[in-house]
Order: sequence, then C-alpha cells, then structure tokens
Amino acid sequence: MNEVELLNWARGPGLVGASFIMVFGIILRLFEIFSLGKAKEYAEVRSSGAMGGIKTIIQRSIPEPRYWRYIGAAYLFHVGLFVVIFFFMPHILMFESVLGFSWPALPNFIIDIFSVLTIGGMIYTLMSRFTNPSRRIMTVFSDYLVWAVTFLPVITGYMTFHRFVGDYTCMLAIHILSVELLMIVLPFSKLSHSFSFAISRWYTGSAFGKRGTL
Repeated sequence: MNEVELLNWARGPGLVGASFIMVFGIILRLFEIFSLGKAKEYAEVRSSGAMGGIKTIIQRSIPEPRYWRYIGAAYLFHVGLFVVIFFFMPHILMFESVLGFSWPALPNFIIDIFSVLTIGGMIYTLMSRFTNPSRRIMTVFSDYLVWAVTFLPVITGYMTFHRFVGDYTCMLAIHILSVELLMIVLPFSKLSHSFSFAISRWYTGSAFGKRGTL
C-alpha cells in the first residue's frame, strides 16, 4: 500500500469504521449513565432544578482565578483543541460533508497560535505529572495513553500543515489515522468526559437546586 492508497483508505473505510465505533461507544456510555437512575429525593423539592443545573455547568466551566496556577495549562489546551477542531477550514469542510452546513473559519495564523498553545499546554501538563510527586503517584498508564492519543492528532496536524517532515500525502494520512484512533478510544476512556461532563455537572447542580441550596 503506497501513500495515496493509505490516504484513500484513511479517508474512506478507516473514517467510516472509526465513526461507527465512536458513535456506538458514545451511545453505550450514555445508556450506562442514564440507566443508573436517580437517587430518591428525601429533602423538600423547592424547584425543578433546571436553573441549578445550568448554573453549575457554567460555573464549573470557568475556573476561579486562584486555581489558574494549577489548571491554567490544562484549561488552555482544552480551549485550543476546541478552536483547532471546529474553526480550521479543512475541518469545517469535513463537518460540512457530514452535517450539510458550515460556519465561518478563523484565519490560519489564529489557528496556528492556538495549535502552538495547545501543544505547549499538553507538554506542560505531561511534565507536571513527572515533576509533581502527588500527580505522579495518582497517574496510571491509562492517563499517559489518553494523553498520547490526544497529542498525536495535534502534533501530526501541525506538522502536516507546515510540511515539516516526510511526504505530505503520507503525513496527512498519518494525521487522519491518528484522529481515527482518538475517535475509537474516546468513548471507552477518560476522554468520554468530553461529552459526559455536562451531564454530571447538570445532575449535581440540579440536585442542589431542587433543595434550594444553590
């Protein structure tokens, strides 16, 4: 299989297969979450809890200034990933082919800045796991695996765009394959927080809101 054939496979059967596994995994994970049910309410219910759920999602998505020292880099690369994935023109064209609609893209130099910030933030968070004793003790193999699976699409995408090494066609194929690996791992690992975080925060905020404590 040459570079062109590899790229065609990655864009075709590889992408279809990875998408199927990701969607199936997300549905399975959501089924597991919602099948847990709700704890019985023993306190007086004072409201529907809807506003409490919304408030908690917003509040816990914006870290307090005093915590920036600890989570600033992690927050930065999460924002960077979001921007690069959803506002880079080639990515938008891919989404358009699936969804049937598109949205405005950011200039390439802006995407470039966020890519560098994302790469830097991820490297910093990895180094902190080695240098911080408490984080090193709490870190297990799956944490490093998740980091690597997330880092590969970012670094290969950056290298492909700037044509740093190797044949462009081969690098593009590798980038797409790394994205597909991320898609496959996402619903079955800690990366599932990318869609489950809102559910958990809503549940917590709603529970407190119903009791009038939020």
